[in-house]
Amino acid sequence: MSVGTSSAPGARDVRHGSASGPEERAGLGIDPDLLPDGLVVADEQGRVVCFNAAAERITAVPAAEALGQRLEKALPLEDLEGRRWWQLTDPYGGLAIRRRQPERNLLLPGGREVLVSAQYVRTEPTGPVQRVVVCLRDTEARRRTERSHAELIATVAHELRSPLTSVKGFTATLLAKWERFTDDQKRLMLETVDADADRVTRLIAELLDISRIDSGRLEVRRQPVDIGAAVGRHIQAYVAAGQTADRFLLRIEQPLPRLWADPDKIDQVLSNLLENAVRHGEGTVTIDITPSASPREGEDTGTSVTVSDEGTGIPEESMNRVFTRFWRGSKRGGTGLGLYIVKGIVEAHGGIITVGRAPGGGAEFRFTLPVATPAYLA
Repeated sequence: MSVGTSSAPGARDVRHGSASGPEERAGLGIDPDLLPDGLVVADEQGRVVCFNAAAERITAVPAAEALGQRLEKALPLEDLEGRRWWQLTDPYGGLAIRRRQPERNLLLPGGREVLVSAQYVRTEPTGPVQRVVVCLRDTEARRRTERSHAELIATVAHELRSPLTSVKGFTATLLAKWERFTDDQKRLMLETVDADADRVTRLIAELLDISRIDSGRLEVRRQPVDIGAAVGRHIQAYVAAGQTADRFLLRIEQPLPRLWADPDKIDQVLSNLLENAVRHGEGTVTIDITPSASPREGEDTGTSVTVSDEGTGIPEESMNRVFTRFWRGSKRGGTGLGLYIVKGIVEAHGGIITVGRAPGGGAEFRFTLPVATPAYLA
């Protein structure tokens, strides 16, 4: 990005936080105030000629005050050891082959931390510096990400500790005192170990899913999916586990469009939503499967699945946090990652998912998937 120069040091248009006039600003191709990051530019004499709106916000220094000042005075940065940054780096008098300063954490007056990178502009390869272009970024977004990662590590450590302690305890007991236990006692211990091993496996699978979702690498292997049959299998599994058959009401509106999706991942979505309804809801769990408008442009039809219960529902103030990491609602238990993964899977299919209040007063989750018919079958 080039920044125009003014013909005289006093010719400054401080209304826009830049020393260049309107004609020169038009040559940039973009108003510096529209940039999301702070932009500070100093001329060949080390005086600030551009100080955009984001730089004002990050530094709390008005552009009118910064323009015309020496760079080290307008932007008095220090490193984390308290050393003055511009004296340390000496952009105008340092090595003639330097072109940039990589991004690093520096401190503004008052101790506020910012991310700073700089580019040295020379008209000749080893000529004098004509411009120092400084980019400023607030560290708050990065700190939120770091806190989220720390929370994830703490949650995973906590969730792993319980099943692994159980596995270790039972296996150590069986190895040390095998002959003292009856066959029924051994079976009970081994079944507990097996269940805890499954719990650890599920947690690891969740972590892998989160990693793929966050990096945009969640693969969707599309096949024809009978969504009604998939829901039916989950209901049968709950009934076999002890739930009453009349706890569930499955309603399918025909004809449904043929759905192409990843059957394993759709099973994961259904499993999570039904488990939430059974565990945290009350009364009848109703599953409605209907044709609907496709959430994807260029397609007319899609398939919607609505899972609702008759419990107390989700408080209005929590609706916007349901699909975030670690949200668990009023009842503790689990990692709080399930609905975050559900949203990632639905969106990876090009679909959308919403949460609201069911007609019976409980929670209502509704996701809509595009038909996503492969081009060679369209």
